[in-house]
Amino acid sequence: MNFEEFLNLPTRDVAALTRENGTKVVVFPINGTRRWLQLEYPEQAAADFMETYFKLGGERHIALYKLFFDHGIETLLTPIFGPDLLKRGEAYQQMMIPALLWIAKDQEFLDFYDAYDVRVHIYGDTYRYLKNTAYEPALAAFEELASRTAGHSRYRLFFGVCAHDPSEKIADIAVKFHRKHSRLPNKDEIVAAYYGEHVAPVDFFIGFDQFSAFDMPLIATGNEDLYFTISPSPYLDTYALRCILYDHLYTRQVDEASYTLSDEDWHTLKRFYTQNRHRILGVGQRYKDSNIWYPNTQIELLPQMEND
Repeated sequence: MNFEEFLNLPTRDVAALTRENGTKVVVFPINGTRRWLQLEYPEQAAADFMETYFKLGGERHIALYKLFFDHGIETLLTPIFGPDLLKRGEAYQQMMIPALLWIAKDQEFLDFYDAYDVRVHIYGDTYRYLKNTAYEPALAAFEELASRTAGHSRYRLFFGVCAHDPSEKIADIAVKFHRKHSRLPNKDEIVAAYYGEHVAPVDFFIGFDQFSAFDMPLIATGNEDLYFTISPSPYLDTYALRCILYDHLYTRQVDEASYTLSDEDWHTLKRFYTQNRHRILGVGQRYKDSNIWYPNTQIELLPQMEND
């Protein structure tokens, strides 16, 4: 199947093709939300940023989750909060405290979990970092959310909160497990305790901004496909997701590299590598010395490659 055929399939057919390749685990941190909001809704954001952030930002989050689930992704992990945010000022705290409660208490989110039959977990070292802070009320809300959605079975949504380093949480899991069972836990048991239930290794990760993959401890194996959008995460749409799915399902699924090539192909390959030897994916620059980073344009194709 070529890409144009894949792009024009009904969503249900794409979902079926996605599931044919096994249950997919995808990590998608939704970053750049504030930037997206100011670009797309400048008047509303200027009038009342917080209200606009929760209303329109919340609607976009839910729409993105639906987009993935409708395309056959059954398990979605989305890191939302790291300990670096604890160091930001009081003004930022005033936004993030309700944001953490938002995913657990907001009626639109709760209605979405029910309508799509989504089981929700919060993963990470949340207790260690949020206890005795202004964010502590979120701990009880997270437990209530997991309990409320425990009976849902069609999709799974995992929110990452302080999931940057699992070391101390894993140590705690191992100690408690040993006390109860008089043996050390195996990896599957550690994963289940850390995430709330077993999660298979990650299939692909979709990031934004500087190239880095993060907040998917224990289930990142090095075999996951990595993708990075140029636009902030909320801009992801059907076309962009299908580009990623097509690449993951078809383009990258090749056997070990075969070096049985014709002399002409070897010549083309050498010219391509020579032409691009100083082009490095991930190298970028700042826009007018601001904190806006973007990657440099990379890869120069040979004419015969452009026509493939």
